[in-house]
Amino acid sequence: MSLNGEWAFRLSPTASGPSFWAPQFDDSGWDRLRVPSHWVLEGYDRPLYTNTAYPFPVDPPHVPVENPTGDYRRHFDWPYGGRAVLRFQGVDSCAKVWLNGAELGHSKGSRLPFEFDVSGLVRPAGNVLAVRVHRWSSGSYLEDQDMWWLPGIFRDVELLGGAVDDLFVHASYVDGLGTLRVDADPPGIVELPELGVRVATGETLTVPVEPWSAERPRLYRGVLAAAGERVELAVGFRTVSIVDGRLLVNGAPVLFRGVNRHEHDPDRGRALDLDTMRRDVVLMKRHNVNAVRTSHYPPHPDFLRLCDEYGLWVVDECDIETHGFVYAGWEGNPPDEPAWRDALADRIERMVERDKNHPSVVVWSLGNESGSGAAFGELESWIRKRDPSRPIHYERDRSYRHSDFASVMYPSLEELDAIGRRAEPTPEGVEPGSPDDVRRRGLPFLLCEYAHAMGNGPGSLVDYQRILEAHERFCGAFVWEWIDHGLRAPDGGLWHGGDVDHVPNGGRYCLDGLLFADRTPSPGLLEYAKAVEPVEITIADGRVSLRNRYDFADLSHLRLEWTVGDRSGWLPMPHVPARSSASLPLPDAGDLLTVRAVLAADAAWAPAGHVVAWGQAVAAMPPPAARPKGTFQGVRFDEGRLARLGDLEIGGPVLDVWRAPVENDRGQGFRNDLTRAWRAVGLDRMTHRVAEIRTEDDRVVVRGRSGPAGQALGLRTEMCWEPGGDGAVALTMTVTPEGVWTDTPIGGHTVTLPRLGLRLALPAGLTRARWFGRGPGESYVDSHAAARVGRFAAEIDAMQTPYPWPQENGNHIETRWLELTGDGLPGLRVEGDPWFDFTVRRWTSEDLDRATKPSQLVPSDRVWLNVDHGQQGLGSASCGPPLPERYRLPIGRYTFRVSFARF
Repeated sequence: MSLNGEWAFRLSPTASGPSFWAPQFDDSGWDRLRVPSHWVLEGYDRPLYTNTAYPFPVDPPHVPVENPTGDYRRHFDWPYGGRAVLRFQGVDSCAKVWLNGAELGHSKGSRLPFEFDVSGLVRPAGNVLAVRVHRWSSGSYLEDQDMWWLPGIFRDVELLGGAVDDLFVHASYVDGLGTLRVDADPPGIVELPELGVRVATGETLTVPVEPWSAERPRLYRGVLAAAGERVELAVGFRTVSIVDGRLLVNGAPVLFRGVNRHEHDPDRGRALDLDTMRRDVVLMKRHNVNAVRTSHYPPHPDFLRLCDEYGLWVVDECDIETHGFVYAGWEGNPPDEPAWRDALADRIERMVERDKNHPSVVVWSLGNESGSGAAFGELESWIRKRDPSRPIHYERDRSYRHSDFASVMYPSLEELDAIGRRAEPTPEGVEPGSPDDVRRRGLPFLLCEYAHAMGNGPGSLVDYQRILEAHERFCGAFVWEWIDHGLRAPDGGLWHGGDVDHVPNGGRYCLDGLLFADRTPSPGLLEYAKAVEPVEITIADGRVSLRNRYDFADLSHLRLEWTVGDRSGWLPMPHVPARSSASLPLPDAGDLLTVRAVLAADAAWAPAGHVVAWGQAVAAMPPPAARPKGTFQGVRFDEGRLARLGDLEIGGPVLDVWRAPVENDRGQGFRNDLTRAWRAVGLDRMTHRVAEIRTEDDRVVVRGRSGPAGQALGLRTEMCWEPGGDGAVALTMTVTPEGVWTDTPIGGHTVTLPRLGLRLALPAGLTRARWFGRGPGESYVDSHAAARVGRFAAEIDAMQTPYPWPQENGNHIETRWLELTGDGLPGLRVEGDPWFDFTVRRWTSEDLDRATKPSQLVPSDRVWLNVDHGQQGLGSASCGPPLPERYRLPIGRYTFRVSFARF
């Protein structure tokens, strides 16, 4: 019986509020609060975000006197009689419970269930349940995860009848046969009708079965009947093992294409309902995600049931993180202090006992970023005795004595490749050649966090995936992270940590997801879906090649569709087993051929026709159409700048080297902060002058210089304008640096250019864009796999990505031509030679740079068009390695060519 719903509620400023648990206590004057919820999201107190720091002094196990405390009361009837168990699925951070005035006990471990046997206390009618919840407790020292601090009864409260206290489903698989044993307290009979199974608990039998995997999540439904109770079962047969340094499931290697998932909703925090959890799972499946690391605590149990049903590999992580002890030099860190052993063991045991029957759970994780300590050996030993069927992960102890995986976070591409070759350097604190070092190199490698998805990015996802698939050692990787942790603000916008007046403060570091807080997919999620798509499609020499990247499934559940212009058709799907390849001839060809692999039939997570993967063949682009030479008819220059094309007014173009920094440009702290170097030399405040204008034959040559105030360095420019027919003009732009741009790194980095190109001011009446190039979404040099080549059209106002912290967005690389139009206005056409990048919007890069909220971006009286020779990549440096050099724009001499025409 659910006890969710409306509860009486009172908030006190400290933990020493007056008594309230007596049944006759009058709570009629109290407020009413929904359960489950967080009281700080219901108008009481405030949410806090500190990232790695504790929000109170590091004084274990003590917490401050100022400890907001919520008192809850609930009246209910229990007409069923018999045994009754009261279960709380999650209370943050500490709860003491009374029933009908009798104290039941207390619990810590916010993301874990706790239960009380109340058989002798519960009455048929008139029961009163009272709960006191403290915001802070000693348990908070074990819960310093990177997320909002959100107190309250935030998961379900239930009263359970029946006799079955525990059951453990052991269901392994080898070579077509499943072996089943169900242990139960009390014992009973297990029935799986589809398999014709009827067997007593504790007995083992082997039958032919189909295995469970994330690709084919085969479940056998049945019941356990014991002492008059019938418990539903969903059995998945699968075996997890590590053999010769590789992770295997059902005897085959697997590769996790995963995400780290916090529980989050902008309105309800971690109090998620079933529909929201299902929405997460469906979005993951539709974007080719096959694995979840439950960062950094066990999720609501319904999420794991959905993973069983829809098919996702799960690394189930315990509710243990002591990251804030880094500010104490790890002195007093609980995993290395005997006084904390029971508390740590309690959390591990509650995770395993709750989640042990889920086939989707294939790895146990001891916790996150908690340093090292002797307790981890005890936690490992307990799990191995209780559940030897799953391997164990723990990343932060670099000896990996208590982990079946080697694991690090945020390596560079070069470091990851060395890891794949088992040639990485020995970690600090480990003796080279020692038994720990030798064992570590033999372990499979799990990349538990990489590709920090903060703001616009991450970049290099295709590069990382290529390395992950190149080495047998890798069993997968998990992007950080699934969803932005924005909270709904009173004005309808979003809060991040920095919007709450509290120190310490993690600022906007909580906005780091592949989904925006409202669960809208970001461009980063689309790029990840393309990087990890389960079929690689390549087209060359009149044939289409298919590489099956599934670990178990062939491609019989997919159909192949081809399109060329307005023509389309279907290709026969060859037999392509898992991890193998095939090719077939194409019946048609064209300048732009696209082949898509789509679902042949409806799946639980998407309808038939859903695109799973795609590939393209793009013919070499011809040079721009030659325009007849002529004079500058209808073209007007003003002090060396193009001012008019016919009756289209133009401001500029001027050299532009600045972009509103993306989060990854800023690095983390002073590490990998490119903006420090950019601002130090003044790239954010360039001014321009014209040095010379002269006519040479049929050309106008404008020489000038761009540079920042207070600096001697600058960029010499030469704009060579040549006329074409119909009022078109071609521009050859040459940029040459002068002065000392610095050979000394600033902030650890030499100066590079954020972008290099032209900025034009155009009439505000332009409203639409059409282009041939990559689209429809934004693309960058290190993040463009998801942007296919084609002809696209969009409203200018729809071409901005609404990142919650305004920053560079909406770029399109490899553009062949662009047309901007508006009602009643002449249009502008830009052609590349061979191509260019472009962004178009109603505010400048400087406006983006100044804004801290999307609501501060107010359309100006111009449309601002950037036509760029290039823009640097995105990277992942907000929590990761520096941007690879090949994706930067070094200071140097550049020449590029574009043309402009009115139409």
